[in-house]
Amino acid sequence: MILPYDDTYFMRKALQEAEYAYENDEIPVGAVIVVKDRIIARAHNLTEQLNDVTAHAEMQAITAAANFLGGKYLKDCTLYVTLEPCQMCAGALYWSQIGKIVFGAKDQQRGCEVMGTKLHPKTVITGGILATESAELLQRFFEKRRK
Repeated sequence: MILPYDDTYFMRKALQEAEYAYENDEIPVGAVIVVKDRIIARAHNLTEQLNDVTAHAEMQAITAAANFLGGKYLKDCTLYVTLEPCQMCAGALYWSQIGKIVFGAKDQQRGCEVMGTKLHPKTVITGGILATESAELLQRFFEKRRK
């Protein structure tokens, strides 16, 4: 039996959020948080719109999911995000005790893995889901910005 909802399905939803960011001249990173195959939070970068360096997609999604659940811990949740979380977002994810993180493109310069950021010991992290699509959107954004 093939389940209709898998990592690729939910990463496509995160990519839709990244497209919204792109359309609004935000760095195109999108995120969704899922529990029991249900999306409970959708977010994308809002750093320009809110004039807030902490308004990353992951931070927006964590807040929305916590509000939805009525509590700060996201133990049974999975975050799908188009770019590997940075150190700041990984720290917030640590405190949320998120169960699983699935990311698209790797951030070779500022990603949590290269920065050596620790996640919660029970958090599982997987990368590379729709990595090409995620990276291409980021490349298009920065090429457009340089012109």
